[in-house]
Amino acid sequence: MTTVDLTSPRDTPHWLDLAGRYRVALTLAFLVVFPWIVPYEALAVNILVLGLYALGFNLIFGYTGLLSFGHAAFLGAGAYGCGIAIVSYKIGWFGAIAIGTASATLLAVVMGFLAIRTRGIYFSMVTLALSMCVYYAFYQMQSLTGGENGLRGVNLQTISVFGISLPFINPTVKYYVVLAFVAAAIWLFSRILASPFGAVLEAIRENEERARACGYDVIRTKLVAFIISGAFCGLAGALNAIHLSIVPVETVHYTKSGQVVMMALLGGMGTFFGPFVGAAAFLLIEDVLAMLTANWQLFVGIIFIIFVLFFPRGIWGSLLQWMERK
Repeated sequence: MTTVDLTSPRDTPHWLDLAGRYRVALTLAFLVVFPWIVPYEALAVNILVLGLYALGFNLIFGYTGLLSFGHAAFLGAGAYGCGIAIVSYKIGWFGAIAIGTASATLLAVVMGFLAIRTRGIYFSMVTLALSMCVYYAFYQMQSLTGGENGLRGVNLQTISVFGISLPFINPTVKYYVVLAFVAAAIWLFSRILASPFGAVLEAIRENEERARACGYDVIRTKLVAFIISGAFCGLAGALNAIHLSIVPVETVHYTKSGQVVMMALLGGMGTFFGPFVGAAAFLLIEDVLAMLTANWQLFVGIIFIIFVLFFPRGIWGSLLQWMERK
């Protein structure tokens, strides 16, 4: 599985190579003005959160080559961990986000330990089965999670940041607070990819047997990547909980795992900015088609099939390929 990214070692135009070096700054500069581009700010927050979710999934899928159908478990664990901390234990918003992220990370350790030794379709099926176990566990813990009604009451009217009270109910304030966490995640993600660990991940993706022959501990590397991926998705879930003020049980359902696969493929798997492009494309398509027809999922499926067949590099990956040829 080969992909095109701004960090590709191939000969690229000077300006494109320069953009690759400053990809974090350019990404954040775009996201700062993003709320003024989309139709409404709530959509911008949704794209930001789901883009982070897809970013975490992209680490294990796009850069390591492992197709997981269980990442909704981490999104849900982060959301429920954060929501329960606020609703049941009255913990502050920042601590609740940390608890949600830690909950998803711990779950990733357990799921990764059970699944990572399998390969190919077996890995995908094991992660799917484990994710469904997590779904039913949250579904049955009604006293904590609300069961089928979801966890309600995750209401943050105001938040305190360095002693300054901010109206979190304001969509603009909410967007930039969420962006602060996403910015930190994007910077960390970039550092991971630029490290020797990131190079080993891509080596495993391209040829696992050769990476093993070179002396790398493939199993341990994939486990660490799986855990880090779960942590990113858990942070996205925690942010989604305080954004929506509710945690629907569907957050943990396998359909959410399918959505992140679609977003990764639409945006361009194995590309740095692709997850946010894929999240934006998916949500905008859903937003437009839902106003036109109740059967919008059928048309989303058709669009997805077209991309898989004719644009396998996704929107951002295809755009990068086109710019490299110029």
